[in-house]
Amino acid sequence: MPKLPTYHFSGRDGLELAYHEIGEGRPLVLLHGFAANASQWVDHGSAALIAEQGHRVILPDLRGHGDSARPHDPASYPPDVLADDGLALIDRLGLDDYDLGGYSLGGRTVLRMLVRGARPAQAIVAGQGLAAISRTTGRDGLYRRVLTALADRDPVEPGSAEEESARWITLAGGDPQALLHVLDTLVATPHAALRRIATPTLVAVGEQDHDHASADALAAALPNARFARVPGHHFTALTSPELTGAILAFLGDRPHEPGGTTGLRGRRSAP
Repeated sequence: MPKLPTYHFSGRDGLELAYHEIGEGRPLVLLHGFAANASQWVDHGSAALIAEQGHRVILPDLRGHGDSARPHDPASYPPDVLADDGLALIDRLGLDDYDLGGYSLGGRTVLRMLVRGARPAQAIVAGQGLAAISRTTGRDGLYRRVLTALADRDPVEPGSAEEESARWITLAGGDPQALLHVLDTLVATPHAALRRIATPTLVAVGEQDHDHASADALAAALPNARFARVPGHHFTALTSPELTGAILAFLGDRPHEPGGTTGLRGRRSAP
């Protein structure tokens, strides 16, 4: 698929951030995982398949990732800033009737946005578990070691998990220093906050994603959640047709409004 056009908006602190779009119809904002970018949803066809079913798929690049700004100043990465940026995008596009989803770090950010007041009709939290989101930082021990080594140009042990992660981050064009700062933005979401999220939510995880084995517990902690397992581990479940199918089935269960409208503010606005 050709590279999607890039549009820009400002975070609440004025930092220039990027997003991409594909399709027409009901807005669905999809957030990518750590050290990836919006192409995570595009390269394996998921975004196109969802768009074909009548969705305007909006794909931001998180702060420190992709085509968004990647400052090295720690002051640009305050706690919970990724949720701030997501809420700024919703405001920028004037969305009041939309759906919201994310994978891994994107799923964690979706939960933070819900806690902070985002009100999508439906939400998708994939590749994420209760144990990770209940801590200030999720699976960042390995990431922090790898990113520190990359930033300092230090070698990593051949054949190790660190070497594999370093290779993946480098191939994805990640900025090690910016990504280290992104790790410092993560905040915990306590159980009590989860219990207040009334949004219908799909919680999905790969059946071999052992780092997020508590995804079923996350679904149980949410008052209105559906749980799904799909083939794959953390890095392959996203590309499985079963995950895209689960997302489309979940979104398709939403009752349509009379006349089929999605609300004026849900329509495309000029980038």
